[in-house]
Amino acid sequence: MTTHKARRLPVHRGPAAWSAILPGQDAPEPLTESVTADFAVVGGGFAGLSAARRLMELHPGSRIVVLEAGLLAEGAAGRNSGFMIDLPHDLSSDDYAGQGADSDREMIALNRKAIAFAREAVADYEIDPAYFDPCGKVNGAASDAGHAHNESYAAHLTRLGETNETLDGQAMHELTGSRHYMSGLYTPGTVMLQPAGYIRALGRGLKRDGIRICENSPVSEIAGSGTDWVLTTRQGRVTAGKVILANNGHLESFGFAKRRLMHIFLYASMTVDLDAGALKKLGGAPRWGITPSDPMGTTMRRIGTAQGGNRIITRTCATFLPGMEPSDSMLDRAARVHRQKFADRFPALAGVRMEYSWAGHLCLSRNGVSVMRELESGLYAACCQNGLGTARGTLTGIGAAELASGVSSAITAHFTREAEPTKLPPKPFAEIGANAYLRWKEWRAGKE
Repeated sequence: MTTHKARRLPVHRGPAAWSAILPGQDAPEPLTESVTADFAVVGGGFAGLSAARRLMELHPGSRIVVLEAGLLAEGAAGRNSGFMIDLPHDLSSDDYAGQGADSDREMIALNRKAIAFAREAVADYEIDPAYFDPCGKVNGAASDAGHAHNESYAAHLTRLGETNETLDGQAMHELTGSRHYMSGLYTPGTVMLQPAGYIRALGRGLKRDGIRICENSPVSEIAGSGTDWVLTTRQGRVTAGKVILANNGHLESFGFAKRRLMHIFLYASMTVDLDAGALKKLGGAPRWGITPSDPMGTTMRRIGTAQGGNRIITRTCATFLPGMEPSDSMLDRAARVHRQKFADRFPALAGVRMEYSWAGHLCLSRNGVSVMRELESGLYAACCQNGLGTARGTLTGIGAAELASGVSSAITAHFTREAEPTKLPPKPFAEIGANAYLRWKEWRAGKE
């Protein structure tokens, strides 16, 4: 009998601000007894809830249990920037271009399947449209080098036949209220999420349709028992014929893909709800999203009342942490950087207070692949989203559900033909080298 014990559970630093700015959650329902299911899903984020929904579509009336270590939208799903991107977005490149035209076209088609899947859930569960806004995004450039990155990426997109529009400095000022950006590259296909609002509402919809979602129920052990798997939590057990691990980097916590996954933490801060005076000083459009022209630059986003207040989010700084636990000092250092980046862009609002600062866990592989496959008989993974948790998480969740159901699709074909994640260098060289490289990339990004 194969047994996999969790070596660690998720540790979060700082609040999940996207969830904190919304009205209170429904009371959690932890697992407190032993139950039997057809399918069990470990993880209640984009991958896990998408897997549960796809399983329900493929197996109406089946017993599906989702086990979430914390509360919905309090983990990584409530700690990202909320960009559901359709286009190539390779974080290891200089300008986001992917692995070539054919590969990029395939990835674009898959990303749009993820967006369509989410859009159907929004319609089915009457999710607030403010939580799923297909308004596109802008790559902002604040330097000649950043502008050159945008020109390179725009040329790549044009060769792919993808719509894009270059914005000059004045257009960027009219959009953001900031004189910081000299140009921008607008692409229309990105959906801007209120990620916590979307995940919470998706969870409510799945519960309505009969899926059991158990929060505050971290899985400590997964054990094979005949043809079934038994999942143990603090207060209960689930016995299921098939299990999907949708816990991203914590796949490694159960002993899979050891020394093959890169655990990166990104940091973000969110302002207080801006008052009328601050909004007047700011100007610009009421909602927008800016990704940096250099992938290691600073992401900025403005949201409105319908998403939880008139606020601006600043996201930058990265650390490689194999132990998956950022420190308070790391968060404090990032928050200081955020305040300076915010002041650089909005000097008239330099004194505005940041109400929230937090860390979010990303899982990457050196060769940019995910882990979406059957790990052992009846045990599947939907993990390693490579920093693209909303779209890639949705895709791997769908794919794992299809794989567990014996269904072949473009999604399963893509992920199952990917290679294994490349092994990491030995300790301590991996951590020292990766963090030095990340700091250099941040320095090189400069004003971006």
